[in-house]
Amino acid sequence: MAISYKKLWKLLIDKDLKKKDLQKLAGISSASITKLGKNENVNTEILAKICKALNCDIADIMEMSDDVKR
Repeated sequence: MAISYKKLWKLLIDKDLKKKDLQKLAGISSASITKLGKNENVNTEILAKICKALNCDIADIMEMSDDVKR
């Protein structure tokens, strides 16, 4: 099953935020931002921090599919 964080990047654009802003707001490492950018697996704690920082639900930042286009 593939994971896509396209929804996260669209949400950042809508909120006029950069990846660096997200890193600071959520208190996560640059390595986590890099993993997200590559659609790699990240810890659920990281996802929870992002959701809290952006005041959104996990479904607002990621999606899972058998054939997610990257």
